[in-house]
Amino acid sequence: MNHSPPNSPTTISAAEARRFQELVFGLYQCCQHRFAEQSRQFDLPDAELRCLRLFSDNHPLTAKQIARQMGVVKSRISKIIDGLSGRGLIRRDQDPDDSRVWRLSLTPEGRAKLAGINRRVAAANQKILATLSPAERRSLLIHLEMLQKSMRVAA
Repeated sequence: MNHSPPNSPTTISAAEARRFQELVFGLYQCCQHRFAEQSRQFDLPDAELRCLRLFSDNHPLTAKQIARQMGVVKSRISKIIDGLSGRGLIRRDQDPDDSRVWRLSLTPEGRAKLAGINRRVAAANQKILATLSPAERRSLLIHLEMLQKSMRVAA
């Protein structure tokens, strides 16, 4: 008799693991396609679009914070920041507490661009969720939260 706890890896069949991998990869591909389409739609390179969306809380960020949240090296962030700055979407201000640090924030143009992006993304998300019943939407959101938590724990 198997006395493994219900969440033990030994209770996961190879078929389940394979199907999970296929589904996650398929979802990843759908997301990649959607992000590429959004880049074209909003006339921003993918990395700049992802960076801009980090400012949704409308508070300043440092390059180090952005690098950590995007999972890229700081030298890559410099190019992304230069691109957004060159487009007039973000500005750099010296940190009053540490002159070696630049605080990055949205310009009025950046806030307007991000608001437009958020509206269009929200409309697209509404279309996706509208294909599901209310019970299916609730279940989907619960399970996506569980998946995200599990993936963070397993990372």
